[in-house]
Amino acid sequence: MTRLVRGADGRMWTVRTHIEWSNPAGVDEFEHDVNAGRTSGIVMGVLVLGLVAVLVAWTPSDVVVPFWLLLALAMLVLFFPARWALRRQWTVVAETPGDLEEHGPERWVGAVRGMMAAHQETTKIARDIEVYSTPAVDGPLQPID
Repeated sequence: MTRLVRGADGRMWTVRTHIEWSNPAGVDEFEHDVNAGRTSGIVMGVLVLGLVAVLVAWTPSDVVVPFWLLLALAMLVLFFPARWALRRQWTVVAETPGDLEEHGPERWVGAVRGMMAAHQETTKIARDIEVYSTPAVDGPLQPID
């Protein structure tokens, strides 16, 4: 998502977000540094799909499977991938080329977890730029030289 914002001092800022598909080194807490990677998640996903396939294959032909059971199985299989996708880390970047007078180019970069949090933070950053001409220092963005 990209948004153009005019600051209170007249500078045009570009505020954009994009999803990070892999975690940058050092971002997660220490407990997550010693995980097995994505291999264990793939193995568990294949195992669950295999068990569901066996359940469907061994069901006698005269048994009527209710719709709610199929829906519950689909929700079980899709819960963790959906949670993973919704809780990915998003990078938020606010930058301006500056102007010809006193303001030089600026670039602010930060990270936010979750799609909704990234959208809310982008809206807040755009509002801060409109009012104060710069992103808030106490927010997730930090100036990059």
